Amino acid sequence: MAEIVQIELSEDVARRARDVARQTGRRFEDVLRTWINQAAQNTPVDSLPDDQVLALADAMMNEAEQTELSRLLHDQREGLLDKRGKARLEKLFKVYQETLIRKSEALRVAVARGLRPPLG
Repeated sequence: MAEIVQIELSEDVARRARDVARQTGRRFEDVLRTWINQAAQNTPVDSLPDDQVLALADAMMNEAEQTELSRLLHDQREGLLDKRGKARLEKLFKVYQETLIRKSEALRVAVARGLRPPLG
């Protein structure tokens, strides 16, 4: 169930959201909802409970994405990627990078909390 809230935005944030809404043909409220949902999915690692920090420290791309990424990287080396393949490679590589960054943040937090021993 959704919840309706009323918030006060800075002029700068409101202006940027209106610009994005106008440029993309979306409603102002939808742009803000998307931004808030994206921010909520990226909760700072140090504010997560221990079990979630440990799960994130052990996170990996799923096997299907890893396999596809490897295949696309091979095709790129061989010069076989078309425009669609390049776009998919870029998207998967971004997922890989984001996973690696969150994983490293989680490892740092886990060590700081004494949940994991320091590396090396």
